Amino acid sequence: MNTSDLEAAAEIHKLTFVRQKQSYEWLQCNFNAFPRVLCFVAENNDKQISGFIIWTQKSGFRPEVILEIEQLAVSPDHQGKGIGRGLITQTLPLVKERLAQNDSVLKHIYVTTRADNFAQNLYKSTLGAEVEATISNLYSADEVLMVARNVG
Repeated sequence: MNTSDLEAAAEIHKLTFVRQKQSYEWLQCNFNAFPRVLCFVAENNDKQISGFIIWTQKSGFRPEVILEIEQLAVSPDHQGKGIGRGLITQTLPLVKERLAQNDSVLKHIYVTTRADNFAQNLYKSTLGAEVEATISNLYSADEVLMVARNVG
């Protein structure tokens, strides 16, 4: 993600996370948190942004990193076309390269999502993530914590 991508990514954020507000400011502060937070976008053939992913290192810079998929969003017009899967599979090697520059390796990946979100299937099939816990009524509904272990 570049600064010039923030506006288009914010539109996608606004459309996909309808209960959240201040989409541009949210993405901008995450973007500015580099290298703790790594942000990437997906572009279609017309160089239009169709999705984004935010990876966040948790609990300090460590030799073995616990990484969170903070957010993954695909424009409603482009959902169901493999863009979310591509965002994970194509950016994860870039994230690992960045971690290696800090003499770190990836240990686990976790993600939280609504218990009724079909994205659970994506996290399971792409990363091998499994539901470890359900937290009732956390944000707008029950939330599941999924962990992909030993993915480094």
